[in-house]
Amino acid sequence: MTNPDLTTPESRVASARADLEATLDEIEDKLNVPKRVDELTTKARASYESNPVPWIVGAIGAAVAVASVVAWALLSDD
Repeated sequence: MTNPDLTTPESRVASARADLEATLDEIEDKLNVPKRVDELTTKARASYESNPVPWIVGAIGAAVAVASVVAWALLSDD
């Protein structure tokens, strides 16, 4: 059985164009950096609000790592 809507070349072209348009819209949405940043920010904020302890521990760990690198750079004999 064939689809009666796709029997003419014009209808197949129209269908292909619609598929291409939908695909390009999806690609544009995935590559929309400001939208992705907003989504990530929202997820991070929700994660922090639900359980801030891992975020605080991570921030302290990052601060210790930065301080260690700075101290090593200043106090090394190189």
